[in-house]
Amino acid sequence: MHNDDIYDNGYKRIDSYNPEVTDKLSVLYKQALEHLGENPEREGLQKTPLRMAKAMQFLTQGYHQDPHAILRSALFKEEYKQMLVVKDIEVFSMCEHHMLPFVGKAHVAYIPNGYITGLSKIARVVDAYARRLQVQERLTVQIRDCIHETLNPVGVAVVIEATHMCMTMRGVQKQNSATTTSAFKGQFMVNPSTREEFFHLIGYKLR
Repeated sequence: MHNDDIYDNGYKRIDSYNPEVTDKLSVLYKQALEHLGENPEREGLQKTPLRMAKAMQFLTQGYHQDPHAILRSALFKEEYKQMLVVKDIEVFSMCEHHMLPFVGKAHVAYIPNGYITGLSKIARVVDAYARRLQVQERLTVQIRDCIHETLNPVGVAVVIEATHMCMTMRGVQKQNSATTTSAFKGQFMVNPSTREEFFHLIGYKLR
């Protein structure tokens, strides 16, 4: 990575691009345009392979981030023992099956067990896992497990609601379809009232 990579509270945020990877990807994307029947030398496409190479590095920067370190960078001892919810976290990820985006919102809750983390770190953990080639099911579980393993809370809950371009742009082309996934640990798993409180707080209606 370039020397101007930025380190923030113990973990690296990628704001620059690996020049070797950029060059290699640019060549491949230029070839892809040719295979699709385009002329990569025409004015509108001359810089497209370079832009694609940089865009894909940005969209997969989560591979270079440690979500556990993100949480540990702002870990505080606190006796708060009630449910803490961060909802409506924007999710932008890439389906690993078709390399098309899926977008939506994540709702994350945990019940502290002696330690809390900075609120923004929850959103950063979501980004760190979302900025990889993903399936929504795995993404949901990874966020849950990271919080559980790092904070050791009484319980963790994660719900993601997303729209997948692989369903709306191609295939069955169902423009109004949405996918909801959930993952629970601890009290959210064993106590229905705790789970119902979480659903109420995020405004999710059980059908």
